[in-house]
Amino acid sequence: MASKPGILTDWPWKPLGNFKYIVLAPWVIHSIYSYTVEDEKRRDLSTLLLFPLILWRFLHNQIWISLSRFRTAKGSNRIVEKSIEFEQVDRETNCDDQILFNGSLIYVFCKIFPGATHMPIWRLDGVILTILLHAGPVEFLYYWLHRALHHHYLYSRYHSHHHSSIVTEPITFSPADILSLKSEISTLANKRFLSLRLYGSCDPSICRAHSISLLFSIPLSTTVFTGTVSMGSIFGYITYIDFMNNMGHCNFELIPEWPFSIFPPLKFLMYTPSTNYSLFMPLYDFMYGSMDKSSETLYEDSLKKKEEFPDLVYLTHLTTPESIYHLRLGFASMAAQPQSSSSKWYIWLMLPVTLCSMMLTWICGTSFVVERNRFSDFKLQTWAIPKYRFQVREASISLFLNLVLLNVIPKETTQVVLRGTLTKVAYVIALTLCQQGMQVVTLPNDEHEKLKKSFGKIQYESNLILSRSYSQKIWLVGDGLTKGEQMKAKKEQYSFHSHNSHRRK
Repeated sequence: MASKPGILTDWPWKPLGNFKYIVLAPWVIHSIYSYTVEDEKRRDLSTLLLFPLILWRFLHNQIWISLSRFRTAKGSNRIVEKSIEFEQVDRETNCDDQILFNGSLIYVFCKIFPGATHMPIWRLDGVILTILLHAGPVEFLYYWLHRALHHHYLYSRYHSHHHSSIVTEPITFSPADILSLKSEISTLANKRFLSLRLYGSCDPSICRAHSISLLFSIPLSTTVFTGTVSMGSIFGYITYIDFMNNMGHCNFELIPEWPFSIFPPLKFLMYTPSTNYSLFMPLYDFMYGSMDKSSETLYEDSLKKKEEFPDLVYLTHLTTPESIYHLRLGFASMAAQPQSSSSKWYIWLMLPVTLCSMMLTWICGTSFVVERNRFSDFKLQTWAIPKYRFQVREASISLFLNLVLLNVIPKETTQVVLRGTLTKVAYVIALTLCQQGMQVVTLPNDEHEKLKKSFGKIQYESNLILSRSYSQKIWLVGDGLTKGEQMKAKKEQYSFHSHNSHRRK
């Protein structure tokens, strides 16, 4: 929370808990009832479509949340080299409150002003007017309101909350800003944040803030009062705001360099997560001298970052079709609960989504990173196998072979030591390596005979070698490796665990 919470620091429906969505029920019921009982000429399709717009905003945000967490876990194009803390996840669980609030405001607005009802599907003049009003008054006023929020009085009571989250996500925002349609948080790229947080101030070179929703109502209300409003302009403008807001909060750079190279003025019209005070258009940062010169360097350096290679991988897998929602890439509220929560009623309403996720799992069939952690210089990742409980054994063998053969064992390797208890995975690994022309070295005679016998009629015995030497550089080990054997391995040798992880010794 803010260091000195001001008024309206909590949403009014906070006591309702998970039943907070009921605040929209009267408006939704009324719009459906009015549409069904009115005669055909008086039916208002635009009011009826407000609820689908709200649902689209929920879905749009969730897509960005999942994408952001996936890309941050992979490490490619990441801005801040830090993992998300549990405190931040708990603090940002009410990310959907601003959608509920804005949905209620729109319903009230449509009820009060006759021009906000019976809107046409499309009007080009209204769309152009919306674009001009956003680029002018909205962006300009937002810029100066943001700078005002960095005054120590407002910062300590409201805006300091935003800077408590170092690793930003699309859902990073402040519950204190009930009047906010868009909440901003800076992407903090260096250790200057420590001094900023201690002294309650903010460096303008690395900060962004939230704006008041009245700013965003300027284009919408103007088109209503001028009679140029349409459902296209309403849906398009709100989707644009959500898209840019979510993209700007991600802890990675998504926009490539080539659009800015082809059209250089674009850097004044569209921001990225490495931008300053501006809303979506950095033009005003350039005009008023608040653009940090290091922003462009930070943007370029982030684009160059490759996918991180971990020191240890933990493999997990799906169990039931509903378990997809318990991954951290899904719903944070469900990921924090036991899977017994999948029996709740709303899981049955999501059955079509569940079936689609199963189809995608079968079609794609590749593992993906769901979480990353760092302990000093030790990097850990959690990978999800896109298989269910009854498919896990075969999927684990296939995934491990892909991991070891394609990503871990150097291409110039000619010999690999296989040690540990001979499991089904070990037999498949030995056969696969021999088939690819690599020599598999075993130390005990009995293991050598077992592996040779397991090959059957397949003629690869020449690549299966019995040795008494421990000089080989690459070791594949499993359970059963003795401490004495571990001590015989040289420090520069590499060891890869053949079950749930791989690591360097």
